[in-house]
Amino acid sequence: MPILNRIAEFHDEITAWRRDLHAHPEILFDVHRTAGIVAEKLKEFGADEVVTGVGRTGVVAVINGRTNTSGRSIGLRADMDALTIFEKTSAPYASTVEGKMHACGHDGHTSMLLGAAKYLAETRNFDGRVVLIFQPAEEGGGGGKVMLDDGLLERFPVDEFYGMHNWPGLPLGHFAIRTGGIMAATDRFYITINGQGGHAARPQQTIDPIIVATQMVTALQSIVSRNLSPLDNAVLSVTMIEAGEADNVISSTAKVTGTVRTLDGKVQDFIEQRLTELVPQFAQSFGATATIRYARGYPVTVNTADQTAFAAAVARDVVGSDRVNDDCEPSMGGEDFSFMLNERPGAYIFIGNGPSSELHTDTYDFNDDAIPVGVSYWARLIEKALPVR
Repeated sequence: MPILNRIAEFHDEITAWRRDLHAHPEILFDVHRTAGIVAEKLKEFGADEVVTGVGRTGVVAVINGRTNTSGRSIGLRADMDALTIFEKTSAPYASTVEGKMHACGHDGHTSMLLGAAKYLAETRNFDGRVVLIFQPAEEGGGGGKVMLDDGLLERFPVDEFYGMHNWPGLPLGHFAIRTGGIMAATDRFYITINGQGGHAARPQQTIDPIIVATQMVTALQSIVSRNLSPLDNAVLSVTMIEAGEADNVISSTAKVTGTVRTLDGKVQDFIEQRLTELVPQFAQSFGATATIRYARGYPVTVNTADQTAFAAAVARDVVGSDRVNDDCEPSMGGEDFSFMLNERPGAYIFIGNGPSSELHTDTYDFNDDAIPVGVSYWARLIEKALPVR
């Protein structure tokens, strides 16, 4: 099945929505304008139910099919929030809000799901119910979990969840997906090293926490390179070292901060345990002390086998078999759609954004030519998952 003709007809309209959202980015849960536009359009399309304020500023809509003999319900999710980045694209629809930018394509994700809502409400060529979830605060706020904690599934029961994200470097009109972990768990660690400060000219009278910190960075890398199997996927990156206030004083404390990314819960558990063991023992070998706080973030985004195979089949229907990679490399980036996939089976798919700048950069832009591909994928997924008998 190629791009749906009806969807192609309102490509320009969806593009206009997307560019308006791009020009007015909003951060985390403060997506009131965006959520208002989403709710207004869903009502305009004739959605059977539109509820705002789910998970603080999330929007949920229900569209019933022509029939409901199956009793099944499918959840489709898009994220709405932007990032704190100064845009440098010089596009005519560039951000009008200084220091805020849609640098991850959530404007495109929201617009594509709105386009699918318009088509599905108009045609209703399915048996069952579709729940459209427009989520705030994906970028670090855990909005997916907040919506679940606010009773998302109790208020809008679904059998399966599906999500989609644009992917720079993946050719336009292509999809990529894999069974299992497709995006990583995103943990953080915060280490405080306590030594004994003193005059920089008499280091022998001190216990220098900066020496401990710099040596510890190398030691921490050994967890991945020497304690894990080479076949295990993991990243441990130290991203900040903070110490000292003067060039002639050895500080008494130093702080080391970083992130851990894993694609397997057992590997995640092991690294946390190893860090908590290694850090105080390593500092003690220098005569210092150290404490560590390990904070778990988003869990691994895990695609279930049956739903992944189904999503890949839908993508093939839309763009052809040669344009769908169903065993792509996972990303070590994080995604809070993972919370929803922890509650129900489902699949997360990448849609090609072409040769654009990378995500989370000040020159990134969503490719509007991907819109009819993404909307057709959503429409076909519902019609195929919930066929009219």
